[in-house]
Amino acid sequence: MKTRAKRIGKLCIVGVALTMAAWLCVSAPFVTPEELSSDISEYAPQRCLALFAVCVALWLTNLIPPAATGLLAVAMLPLLGILDAGRAFSLFGNSAVFFMLGVFLLAAAAIVTGLSKRMTLVALQRFDRSPFRLVAGVAVSAAFLSLWMPEHAVAAMIYPIIVETVDSLKLEKGHPYARKLFLALAWGAVIGGVGTFLGGARAPLALSLLKQAHPDVTIGFSFWMTAALPVVVLMTLIAVVMLRREIADDPTDIRAATAMLDARVRRLGPMSGRERRLTGLALVTIASWITLGQVVDLAVIAIFSATMLFVLRIVDWKSSQGYVNWGVLIMYGGAVALGKALTDTCAMEWLALRIIDPAVPKFVILLLMVCAANLLTEVISNAAAVVILLPIGYSLGGVAGVDPVIMTLAVTIPAGLAFMLPISSPPNAISFSAGHYGVRRMMQCGWPMTLSALVVVLLVMALWWPVLGLKVW
Repeated sequence: MKTRAKRIGKLCIVGVALTMAAWLCVSAPFVTPEELSSDISEYAPQRCLALFAVCVALWLTNLIPPAATGLLAVAMLPLLGILDAGRAFSLFGNSAVFFMLGVFLLAAAAIVTGLSKRMTLVALQRFDRSPFRLVAGVAVSAAFLSLWMPEHAVAAMIYPIIVETVDSLKLEKGHPYARKLFLALAWGAVIGGVGTFLGGARAPLALSLLKQAHPDVTIGFSFWMTAALPVVVLMTLIAVVMLRREIADDPTDIRAATAMLDARVRRLGPMSGRERRLTGLALVTIASWITLGQVVDLAVIAIFSATMLFVLRIVDWKSSQGYVNWGVLIMYGGAVALGKALTDTCAMEWLALRIIDPAVPKFVILLLMVCAANLLTEVISNAAAVVILLPIGYSLGGVAGVDPVIMTLAVTIPAGLAFMLPISSPPNAISFSAGHYGVRRMMQCGWPMTLSALVVVLLVMALWWPVLGLKVW
């Protein structure tokens, strides 16, 4: 019954969006031809907003897979006469897609070769001296690894080790300490994922949307990391404190878990040749992103490094392709094409001028966008939140005079900090699947983290970003 009611609710949302889209498509042009380039129809702006409304409804409801919505966006751009087919499909193959393809393949190599398991076990082994140190170690290790690998991959590779830890301690289903370990995994992976371009695909997607809206503006790997790391450090500390305060029941003896981790590390043996080659390649890749990112496109470095995985015989294609999230790549291609269309047709700019007064202080605009990202990402995927909010943010920022770099950071970072629901992010879903807590308990523990994330992002934005030369005020 609940499932049917939920589906009816989704259909109603999409129905409203379709009705609005139909009205927009038949309405008179609201952007004068003089404001548009010669190759764009005067009817394109409202049709683009109509398509945007339908895609937002589909991403919000997940009535069809997000990747299918991305394909729909690309197909409808030429069908509605918004962009010609060649332009629409060329935007689909943007650099964000290839950057994430390279990152997925590098992460797959770490999993296939066992390097990721070695890193995880060695890291956790250093924290297994007391019950709470082990919990803190899970959160810190997950946060650190998510700086360099997709957060869902980090959660997936640490998850079985936490399961073994819980089994070794003979903890029954729903035990507070087991709950604490799995929440530490979810929270740590989520927090670390916002620190660099590698923790999640939303950052490369945001960069691609930024490039489409402002071709002369970019954000380097090191600059993003410098701007986001204070959020990662502060939120990791808050997570550890929250876990200790919210769930106080720890076992008195974790020697069984210590023995299990020690045995697992011994069974690993020395590093294999493939692991050593992958370590060297990963270090060179990260160094190249940091030092050459302003000169060479990040996607070029990522794809070159992914190619070297096969040249150096670190992995083979058959074993690695299963770890590539092709659906995410397709969704991002469609999202970037739609974002570019919203910019080229001046549709979002027209909407922004009717939403906000240009006299509103820009910090108020940023506050609203941070809050919107922080709340929206709890109920839909963080990538979808970025797709929905960034085009709006760029238009509002253009009206209020907000630096597009600041707007990109202010939307994308809080859009990755979701703690309350399993659907909010892959690490949340993976940890929830262990069955040691329900949705209600997850929300009780997660809402203080969400509120803390909002406060921390605003503090870092107001106090740290101006030091980096970003004029927030």
